[in-house]
Amino acid sequence: MDRIKSALIDGYCAATWPWRARFRKERARVAMAPVMVLFYHRVADINLNPWTITNDDFRRHLDWLQAHLDVVSLEEAQRRIASRYNTKSCVAITFDDGYSENCDFAIGELIRREMPATYFVTLENVLRGRPFPHDAELGINAPPNTLPQICEMAQSPWIEIGGHTRTHPDVGKMRDLLLLKDEVIFATEGLEQLIGKPIRYFAFPFGQHANLNDTAINLLREKGIQGFCSAYGGYNFPGDDPYHIQRIHGDPDMARLRNWLTIDPRKVNGVPRYQPRYTKPVSPLGGSE
Repeated sequence: MDRIKSALIDGYCAATWPWRARFRKERARVAMAPVMVLFYHRVADINLNPWTITNDDFRRHLDWLQAHLDVVSLEEAQRRIASRYNTKSCVAITFDDGYSENCDFAIGELIRREMPATYFVTLENVLRGRPFPHDAELGINAPPNTLPQICEMAQSPWIEIGGHTRTHPDVGKMRDLLLLKDEVIFATEGLEQLIGKPIRYFAFPFGQHANLNDTAINLLREKGIQGFCSAYGGYNFPGDDPYHIQRIHGDPDMARLRNWLTIDPRKVNGVPRYQPRYTKPVSPLGGSE
C-alpha cells in the first residue's frame, strides 16, 4: 500500500512539474526563492515508528538534499528570510527531542558531509535518561541522548544545540506564568550552562498552531533567543516574519519529501501561517527592535 501511495505522489509531482519549475524559476529570478526547514526526531533501524527514519533512508535524504538544494544552517536560513533576498531554494536541517541513536550514524554523517544542523534538546530526559512519553506509551525502547553526547555535539562547528523545554509539555495549554518560564526560559538557561554555549533557537514541542504560545514567544524574545520553530509544515519566503521559522517533517517516504521540497502548489498558500502577537516589533534579523 505504501508503494501505491508513493507512486501516486510521484504521479502528482510529475503532473504538476511544469508549474513547479516555473514557480521556482520565477521566484529565483526575483530573489524570492523558498527557504525550507526540515525536522527529524530519531534515526535508527530498530523500534521503528512514525517519527523514526532508518539510517539508509536518512542517507538517501542527505544525498537528495545535497544534489538539489543549498543546504544551510538555521541561522543562514533565517538571514535569507530577513534580508528579503534568496536566489536559490535552500533547506536547513533540524532535530527535535534528542535521541541517543542519532549519534550512532546521523550526526556523524552530517559532520562528515559538513552539513549544518540544529539539534533541539528536551533537558529533563537528557539529565534523567527517561524515555519520552510518546515512546513509552507505545512500549518502544528509544533512549534519549546522554549529557556527554549533547556536550560533544555542541563542540562541533556543524551542530548547534537548541532549546526544546524541560519536560516536553504542550506549551500551548500552559497558563501558569512561573511554570511556563521554567519550561521555556529556565530550562534553556540550564542547557546553556551545561554545554557552555549560548542557545539561540527554540522549538515548540509538537509544533502545531495549538501548541504555540504567544506569552512564551515573547518571553523567548525578552531573553534574547534569536528565533522559534513551529512544526506544522509550511514554506518560508524572503520577507516573511524571520522570528517564526516554519518547518516540514522529514518524512521517510522519499516521494513525500520530493513533493514538499520541489514546492507543492497545494501547499504554497494552503498552510495557514501562525501569526504571533508580539509585544514589541520584530527587527529585520528576528529579534526585538
